[in-house]
Amino acid sequence: MAVKRVSHEPAYVLHRYDWSETSLILEVFTRHLGRIALVAKGAKRPSSNFRPVLLPLQPLQLNFTGEAEIRTLKAAEWMGGHVMPTGESLLSGYYVNELLMRLLARDDPHELLFDAYAAVVQVLASDHGSAQAATQAAGLRAFELLLLRAVGLLPSLDAQTATLTPLAPSARYALVPEAGLRQADDAEPALRAAEWEALQAALDDRAPFASTLRVCAGINGALRTQLRVLLNYHCGVATLHTRQMMRDLQAL
Repeated sequence: MAVKRVSHEPAYVLHRYDWSETSLILEVFTRHLGRIALVAKGAKRPSSNFRPVLLPLQPLQLNFTGEAEIRTLKAAEWMGGHVMPTGESLLSGYYVNELLMRLLARDDPHELLFDAYAAVVQVLASDHGSAQAATQAAGLRAFELLLLRAVGLLPSLDAQTATLTPLAPSARYALVPEAGLRQADDAEPALRAAEWEALQAALDDRAPFASTLRVCAGINGALRTQLRVLLNYHCGVATLHTRQMMRDLQAL
């Protein structure tokens, strides 16, 4: 029986584990197959061609074989395009990877989400500065929204979730776990109806990441708080590991 072979598959490394003294298990996000696991035999040897290539947040093209839960990596090529993010941008990239590890099931393709991931990594690798930091924050919010929608955890943002009635133009609404989008109390983080409607229109655009990033740039603060609570809830944690690392570093 022929072993299934996949060639020239666009991918990113999300995480890596030691498998033996010389080999690694990789969790990778591929464009056409979704999140999969690969064994990279001999990848830890000093002479391995894999060593300088199998890095996180770098665009790769992979060849692998097998149909079992863990496939076998045969070749990996760096596709270039940008350098590795550094500093807080690097931690933000690890944060995005942690979200994918927690929320994406294996072997569940999400081609549009893969494209959004490639776009947010490109934003994180861009030059630093106050303006770029704001763009990176908006890019993270855009990716969080697209990820939640891709895995079926984001309600429609142009209607009240419980009743499916349109949003009242003068009201403020909060996005909360279990209840979805509902009218907000005075003190809780919320957005105006028009802002939620703009986000929904951006998500439905033919270029959803770029469109959603533009909308998020003006509402990052209130949106970040709501998305953080929602993501922690669906990930089943009080705080994601990478978020806690950011807090610890900022406290030094």
